[in-house]
Amino acid sequence: LRSAHGLEYVLTDPAVVLPQADGDALVMHRDIDATADEIARWSKNDAESFRGLLAEWSNGLSAAHARWNSALPNTNRDYQELRGQSAWDVVHDRFTNPTIRSFMLWLALATIQDPRRPGTGVLPSAIAAGRINYGWTTPIGGSSALPAALIRQIEAHGGTVACSSPVDTIDIEHGRAVAVRTRSGQRVKARNAVVSSAHLVHLPDMLSGIDVPSDLSSARDTWRPGLSVFAVHAALRHDLAFPTRNGPIQSVAAGFGTTEGIARQLTAVDNGDPWVLVVNQTLIDRTRAPGDAATFKILTIAPYERADGRPWHETKQAHAEALLALVRSRTQGLEPEDILAVRAESPVDVAAHNQHNLGGSCHGGEFVTKTGEVIPGWPTYRTSVPGLYLTGATTHPGGSVSARPGRNTARTVLTDLALNPARVMSQA
Repeated sequence: LRSAHGLEYVLTDPAVVLPQADGDALVMHRDIDATADEIARWSKNDAESFRGLLAEWSNGLSAAHARWNSALPNTNRDYQELRGQSAWDVVHDRFTNPTIRSFMLWLALATIQDPRRPGTGVLPSAIAAGRINYGWTTPIGGSSALPAALIRQIEAHGGTVACSSPVDTIDIEHGRAVAVRTRSGQRVKARNAVVSSAHLVHLPDMLSGIDVPSDLSSARDTWRPGLSVFAVHAALRHDLAFPTRNGPIQSVAAGFGTTEGIARQLTAVDNGDPWVLVVNQTLIDRTRAPGDAATFKILTIAPYERADGRPWHETKQAHAEALLALVRSRTQGLEPEDILAVRAESPVDVAAHNQHNLGGSCHGGEFVTKTGEVIPGWPTYRTSVPGLYLTGATTHPGGSVSARPGRNTARTVLTDLALNPARVMSQA
C-alpha cells in the first residue's frame, strides 16, 4: 500500500507466529482457511469457533466498529452487547483449548488494555480480523513515516508545519481559544480553532485567561495510565526465525504468553509465560539496518513500580535478560553472539522520553472508570471552551499509530465550520 506522499505499508504473511514450548508454533496467516487449519491442529471445535467469530464480525459488527472508531452514532445492539463484555470472558466462552485461548487472548492485548475489563469484548474479533486482512502491517521507514507523509500533504496544500516548537500555553480571550504560545515565546493566532494534542492531564494547566472548565478538570482528575510497558531494543547480526513442525519460519511478529501467565502478569506477579510481543521488522524493511543486520524489539507489560520496591534503574537490565532468555528458548538467531547491542526501557524510561507516556503508558491510558463509565471529555473532540478541540492519544479511539483521532477531530472541526467533511477529505 503506497500513498501519493510517500507513505508505504507492507502487509505481511504470516501475520504473527506464536512459538510453543514443545518446539511447534501456531502460525496465523492472512487467510481465514489457513489460520483455521492451524487452529484445528489443536482443536477442530475451536477452528469452527474462530470461523464463526470472524463471520459474525464481517456480518455487521465490523461496520459498527468502524462507526465506533469514527465516533459516529452506532445503534447495532449486537455490537454494543459484545463491547460491553470483557475480552477474557469472550475468549473463554468461545474457545476451549488452552493453546487457542492463549492465542486469542494474546491478540486481544494488542491495544495494551486489560482484557479482564468490561468494554474490551470486541478486541478478540477486531484484532483477529485485522490480522487476517492486513497481517502485521508495517510502515517502511518506521512509524514516523505517517506523520512525515501528513506533513508533506499539508505542505503540498500550502500549509506550514513547525516541528520542535512545543506549545505550553493556549490563550483564551473573551471565553474563546484564540492563540497558542510556544516554549520559545512565539505566539501563533488561530483564525477558527485551536486543536490540541496535549495530554488530558496536562491540558488544564496550559490554559491562560480562564478558570479551568469543569469538563477538563474532571477529565484530568479521572484519567488513569492503565497498563505500563517494558521494552527491549536490540541490534542483531541477522533476522530471527522461529521453529515449527515444518522447519524454521520467519515472521515480522511473534507472540508469547499463556492465559494463566498473562493473568499473573496483570496482577504484577512475575512468574513465567507473560504476554510478550516480538517484532523483527527488518525482515521486510531493509531501511532500518545496514547490510544483512537486523533490528529487534520486545514489548511487554510491567508495573511502573516494582512489587519488591526495587527501582527500575537497578533491575531493568536483569529483567531484559530474562525476557531475552524466554524469547531465545523458542527462537533461532538470538544467541548472545548474534546480539550486537541491547537497550532496555523500563516503564519509568518510557514515561521519561515522551511527556504523553504518563505512568509508562504508551497507548493513551484508560478511558473507562472503575465503575464502567467513560471518563469526562472522551470520546468527544469538543470542549466547553469555544474554539478549543482535542486530539491525540488521550482522545477517541486511543493510542497507537492510526491517525484516527486526528481524522475524527478534523471532521468535528469542519462540521462546526459548516464545511462538508466528506467533500474536504476527498479533495485532500
